[in-house]
Amino acid sequence: MANALVSIQIIPKTKNGEDTIPYIDEAIKVITDSGVKYQVNPLETTMEGDLTDLIKIVEKMNKKMIELNCPSVISQIKVFYNPDGASMDQLTEKYR
Repeated sequence: MANALVSIQIIPKTKNGEDTIPYIDEAIKVITDSGVKYQVNPLETTMEGDLTDLIKIVEKMNKKMIELNCPSVISQIKVFYNPDGASMDQLTEKYR
């Protein structure tokens, strides 16, 4: 059972002011490859799962940006943690 939601906005620094969208796509691919439930939104992506696993995914996303030759990266994250369970659907169902 998921116990956390983690929203991340990843902002890679690119060489020569390159477009960041291809890098963002690679960061989202890290999430996709992890197999966790996630939702892409205009300014951030929210993942649902075990807090420890989600933090590891954030780390992999940052490392992926460095592998793609970004000199640095900023990751802004929000964490919702509830040991009894956490669900994107449950938190947003009244708005759908």
